[in-house]
Amino acid sequence: MPAESKHKSRGPGRCLSCSIFLIGVIAVAGLVVSIVTFVKLSNDQDNAVTETEVPPMVPAQNLMTSTPTAMSVPDPRTEAVVACYPERNYGQSECKKNGCKWLESNHPHVPSCVFDHTAGYLIVSNDKHSSTRLSATLKRAGLTHMYGMEVRQHIKVTVDMYGENMFRIHFAANDSWEIPDEALNINKPTGSTNKQYDVKFVTSPIFGVVVTRKSTGAVVFDTSVPGLIFTDQFVQISTRLPSPNLYGFGEHQHRRFKHDMNWRTWPIFTRDVAPVDEGINMYGAYPVYMNLEDDSKASMVFLKNSHGMDVVLQPDPYPAVTYKTLGGSLDFYVFMGPSPQQAVQQYTEAIGRPMMPPYWSLGFHLCRWGYQNLTEVENVVSRNLLAGIPQDVQWGDIDFMYKKFVFTVDKETFKGLPQFVDYLHSIGKKYIVIVDPGIGNDDKIVLEAANNSAGYNMYEDGKTENIYVKKADGQHDFEGEVWPGRTVFPDFTNPKTSSWYAKWIRYFRNKENVSVDGLWIDMNEPASFSFDDRNLPDSMKCGNNTWNNPPFMPHILEGNTGDLYRKTVCMDAKQYWGDHYRVHSLYGHSHAMATHAALKEVMPGKRPFIVTRSSYPGTSKYAAHWLGDNQSQWRQLPWSIVGILEFSMFGFSMIGADICGFYFETNYELCLRWMQVGAFYPFSRNHNARTDDDGKFFRDQDPASWNEEFVQITRHILLVRYKLLPYYYTLFHDAHQNGKTVARPLMFEFPEDKNTWNIDRQFLIGPAFMVTPVLEENKTTVDGYFPKARWFSYYDGEEVHQPGAINTFDAPLSVINIHMRGGHIIPMQEPSNSTHYSRQRDFSLAVNFDENLKANGHLFWDDGESEDTFKDGHYLMVHFNATKGEYLDKRYKA
Repeated sequence: MPAESKHKSRGPGRCLSCSIFLIGVIAVAGLVVSIVTFVKLSNDQDNAVTETEVPPMVPAQNLMTSTPTAMSVPDPRTEAVVACYPERNYGQSECKKNGCKWLESNHPHVPSCVFDHTAGYLIVSNDKHSSTRLSATLKRAGLTHMYGMEVRQHIKVTVDMYGENMFRIHFAANDSWEIPDEALNINKPTGSTNKQYDVKFVTSPIFGVVVTRKSTGAVVFDTSVPGLIFTDQFVQISTRLPSPNLYGFGEHQHRRFKHDMNWRTWPIFTRDVAPVDEGINMYGAYPVYMNLEDDSKASMVFLKNSHGMDVVLQPDPYPAVTYKTLGGSLDFYVFMGPSPQQAVQQYTEAIGRPMMPPYWSLGFHLCRWGYQNLTEVENVVSRNLLAGIPQDVQWGDIDFMYKKFVFTVDKETFKGLPQFVDYLHSIGKKYIVIVDPGIGNDDKIVLEAANNSAGYNMYEDGKTENIYVKKADGQHDFEGEVWPGRTVFPDFTNPKTSSWYAKWIRYFRNKENVSVDGLWIDMNEPASFSFDDRNLPDSMKCGNNTWNNPPFMPHILEGNTGDLYRKTVCMDAKQYWGDHYRVHSLYGHSHAMATHAALKEVMPGKRPFIVTRSSYPGTSKYAAHWLGDNQSQWRQLPWSIVGILEFSMFGFSMIGADICGFYFETNYELCLRWMQVGAFYPFSRNHNARTDDDGKFFRDQDPASWNEEFVQITRHILLVRYKLLPYYYTLFHDAHQNGKTVARPLMFEFPEDKNTWNIDRQFLIGPAFMVTPVLEENKTTVDGYFPKARWFSYYDGEEVHQPGAINTFDAPLSVINIHMRGGHIIPMQEPSNSTHYSRQRDFSLAVNFDENLKANGHLFWDDGESEDTFKDGHYLMVHFNATKGEYLDKRYKA
């Protein structure tokens, strides 16, 4: 157990930790500054702690780590195993009858019916190999049928080596469906003679691809596990892992960042469901993981497959991952790091770097589902403005629309919305609205909407353009039910759809006269409320076939019905990229792509700002993401950090959770603690729901709706955020240009420190700023682990006395503990009530020396909203370096 030390927080105050103030705006690009400044070396005797060598943390003894599940029954495995027909609970005779092997096991999780060493494929012929490619044709061995389908007799495997740290392993039958390049075109680095990995084919007892890390000999990817299966609608493969330190896969409500490997099954298939707890497939689809080897080297693996699937994890001593997909090829991209941060950078280079957000989007956002009229919105903005709460963006949920028809304004309840948005712009603020994909096509309401909004004929226009998702016949528009009632769904995979979408964004701005600044695309899993066939007319029912009711069903929500289409579109519906069965989990991704293209057309020269609910690897190139309809519960507060760290790893630099919780009524302490944490989310938005199931409105939860104490505490911490925005903005630029993360786990900066591998109750913003929040009710102290480095309190510059240890800090309700890391210079700016005004204020630097009395940092600056400023050279980049100078020589004798 690490040693502990106790610190007293001194509360808000000016930062004493090596601050130097630059008056005015820095105006010289490429400036290198040597700064001689005051550094507090923390010699306070009353806070002195005897330094000791800190042993590794014992997970069971530390509240910041995952507690492993106890196993009272011996593990019968002698190698990694793969369950055979696990959902059928076969006994020994049935297991063997179906061509599987019986494993004597009384363990509650280890399967008894498993694939034996004859199940898989063998090499028929090796193709010509080269220094950058290996390939072979494989022939079926063992099982001939699975789930009533014939196992493909022949498949092909190809390994392409794209550079020092990236390669592709591709298994496919002749007609395997694959994600088209227009959906996700993988960027591939050029070849290298200095590859950091070796690849070989294993031929016995069953075929496999084995990849080792040259520097250590660690096997990072090994598919020579029995059970490689290819059928039309069931494809399975397993890979051994070098360690059980696994992160990623999504989208789920994971309670911890580091996975519990004890035979957990995670379904991946986009679904409209709130993040209520673990085990449920949610909005996005992420067949992506990171594995941290025992020597701290990291790799990432991305399976480019959009079919529904299960991912099954198995623990030490034979850690492995098994993929069970509903079809397609097995198209793996592997990134060798070797550091966690480098692995993410290689991954985002392949899928596309995160979008560069406009500067104003880094400010604080307010939203609510349940504003009954414009007056309520005006009152919310006014009271927060009068209370001195910094705010950059006000949002409009579906309340402003006429009967939930997108790109309309209800002329009764939200009359005057155009003038209100103009007012927001006049005081330096922005306005964003929600846009759902479902287009209302009820004849009666369509007519009413046209009467409310002159010239509105969005449904008819889309029908003329022939851009809606089609039924199984490929001729008639598929119909579902969402907020406007009966709806059709735009096929955003159709190249024509983005221009059609741009036309209606332009209508909203020019005819409804709402000068919207960004779009929030929701319900794009896609969601449809029509999922109970018994209550549907025949024209809206899904056919009984193997697309809608596949032979193998992943463990998705409501998968026990046998229906893959619950609360969404029928799987046999037709889209431009393919059957919905194959592209379902790409719907939100295609929506983001089309919306991004549309906004570029409507607002040329400006960076589009889009926040999407559903996503897939590569969506971060076009949009930001929030974690969905969370709940106002204490348990959800730490879970939000886990989600933010995961999506940061998945490629989203702009990521956040609904502050104070979306559903259920929040309370004073929870909302205040959440505001403190959320002030440091990359995307910081307070958003809550309308009513509970009984129709009772939840209380307002914007900062000014509480008492004066709440306002003062929230105002202070938001002003800290605004002061740090030049640092945040520089990090977003780094993410956009080279794939570095904005929010990151401690493990990313200190992978060699095994104590950091489990920590997910603290997080870093960039390399230099640590957040250690209170995440539990009625707590006035907080424990935080500080890796070996110099750390300084943001508030008063007091140095953390015992790095490499758990430190305990005072944390009254008014305080969130935040620290800056030695060796780093953080650019800051005097804050104001919006970024429009803060950008005009003076800059400063917080200089935090390391043990060698050195520090460095940099600042990226541009106009904050134009596209391609870096590419076009319209920017300022300032590099800072501080070293020990004459003043320090006099004060501190080396």
